[in-house]
Amino acid sequence: MKKTLLITGGAGFIGSHVVRLFVNKYPDYKIVNLDALTYAGNLENLKDIEHAPNYEFVRADITEPATMNAVFEKYRPDGVIHLAAESHVDRSIADPNAFIQTNVMGTANLLNAARYLWKDNYEGKRFYHVSTDEVYGSLGETGFFLETTPYDPQSPYSASKAASDHLVRAYGNTYHLPFVLTNCSNNYGPNHFPEKLIPLFINNIRNNKPLPVYGDGKYTRDWLYVVDHARAIDMVFHNGKNGETYNIGGFNEWQNIELVKLLCKKMDEKLHREEGTSAHLITYIKDRPGHDRRYAIDANKIKNELGWEPSVTFEEGLDKTIDWYLANEEWLNHVTSGDYQKYYQEQYS
Repeated sequence: MKKTLLITGGAGFIGSHVVRLFVNKYPDYKIVNLDALTYAGNLENLKDIEHAPNYEFVRADITEPATMNAVFEKYRPDGVIHLAAESHVDRSIADPNAFIQTNVMGTANLLNAARYLWKDNYEGKRFYHVSTDEVYGSLGETGFFLETTPYDPQSPYSASKAASDHLVRAYGNTYHLPFVLTNCSNNYGPNHFPEKLIPLFINNIRNNKPLPVYGDGKYTRDWLYVVDHARAIDMVFHNGKNGETYNIGGFNEWQNIELVKLLCKKMDEKLHREEGTSAHLITYIKDRPGHDRRYAIDANKIKNELGWEPSVTFEEGLDKTIDWYLANEEWLNHVTSGDYQKYYQEQYS
């Protein structure tokens, strides 16, 4: 193989799309997918490529330093694309220590393993850290997050990601470890674990369950189709400049309540229900602590320097997403029931 890449969190939502893209696009690369298979890691996401000759899955936990050292020694990767992370804000409020352990200590373990393996011989090596726009905090009604925006994390999740970003840059500065870093906006698309807004609401509408909307629903987010994010990761990994940060966004802001109303309208059409049926499920609930009001990404740097931009409009991407979930009810039922966790035992025990 021309190159060996270690992709962490490759059984998760974004990670599975990245793994699929790299396995199919680069048959001369050895793609090693490392995932602990916690609640959001699902090997059913990768059934279509699990027997590819250039793909291998490794079940391991990035919080275990000795295990990471052994994995790096065995596979000797030339590059790391690090996506493994705890990522749900509500869970971080309930259990912040799990986020610190995975997102901070896990990232440190990977950095140490890479530095030890590469031993300052960095020719052809790259550590790619995937982060979030939430590290920048909250915006007012105007303005955008730039790569130079000061960090101001407001939740245990975003604080843990900010810490991991700082570690990556520190290793670059102190040890000259070659790295690139990206901060992305909210992703949506197929294979998303149904705790996040869009898949949760698709599933709830399908089952005529309430649609819980925080506060007044006017929280604003930029939305990025996950396949476009995977394309951006490919471009940054291969063509980004060492030591640089790139913001990845969809040029696409929506208030939560307006997004939910659009989703209800589209679901009524696709389920052949009377218009307005799903909107009656909208239920306003108590706001969560530290809820950032608005995120908005300026993605002009990656557009101008690397030529990346979204390939679909939000409505096109939302249609693709809804259609996928409605066509993959078995996947959704497995995830919501927990049966998907049996897949590893059946395939790899």
